Amino acid sequence: MEQKLLPYIVVLGFLIVLIGLLIIRNIIVKKVETRKIEIGNGQTVGRRDEQDDYFSTAETNIGTMAVLADGISGLANGRMASTIAVTTFIQEFMKLTSLGNIQSFFKETAMASNQMIVQNLNGSNGGTTLVAAVIDEHGFLHWGAVGDSVISIFRNGEFIAINQKHIFESVLKERYISGEISQLEVQENPLKKRLINYLGYEGFKNIDTGKSPIKLHRGDKVCLFSDGIYDTLTEVEMEKILSQQAPPYDLAQNMIKAVEQKRLKNQDNATIVILETTWT
Repeated sequence: MEQKLLPYIVVLGFLIVLIGLLIIRNIIVKKVETRKIEIGNGQTVGRRDEQDDYFSTAETNIGTMAVLADGISGLANGRMASTIAVTTFIQEFMKLTSLGNIQSFFKETAMASNQMIVQNLNGSNGGTTLVAAVIDEHGFLHWGAVGDSVISIFRNGEFIAINQKHIFESVLKERYISGEISQLEVQENPLKKRLINYLGYEGFKNIDTGKSPIKLHRGDKVCLFSDGIYDTLTEVEMEKILSQQAPPYDLAQNMIKAVEQKRLKNQDNATIVILETTWT
């Protein structure tokens, strides 16, 4: 009797193992799918003679990185500075085996980038802003920023500001809060948008970083903007575009089209990079 049942027992055991393997496979596939990041970008030279913005993205087994640098308009070597900064950040990110000390990574890479830019300038004028975003395998955002380029999270139709601009206006606001100057003096100061910290500056202070990683939600769009975007479009206009049901690349292209349709006489270079979370 036992010999007659043996083939059935073997087949049953085989089926149990097969079902178990299929369940494990589905779990692995689902885990991969829940950590997918979709990337989109767009750029225009505007009315400038050259494109001083530079950007790049990279994906490794520890996360996805996007970096955007805006070479300072009006200064020579802006393109060189932005290219060095972005390339250095991407190259150093590709070497990382973990994000356990990500803040040190941002700070050390910023210092290395600044030193390289200053050396290449060799006494000439130049510099660049930079924003860098890393989304790790667990769905957390890590970031670093210097200058006046912007990182924001677009969630449920609204922007969540991440970094603060390194411009003279922030100093003026502190003086206003302390009672030294009036709000009108802040608003009317002609130097309020002047950069006070950037890469390629011999007095470079440090790069700002998030004190703790930010948990992202499904459908969040992490956006990196150069000032050619946010100085041209209103927040309402940007929100309207990013609320469209379309892939990140199409949204980025729509943002650039909206900038170009303004036909501003002094339109700056404009660049946007979007990282959209698609996990459940």
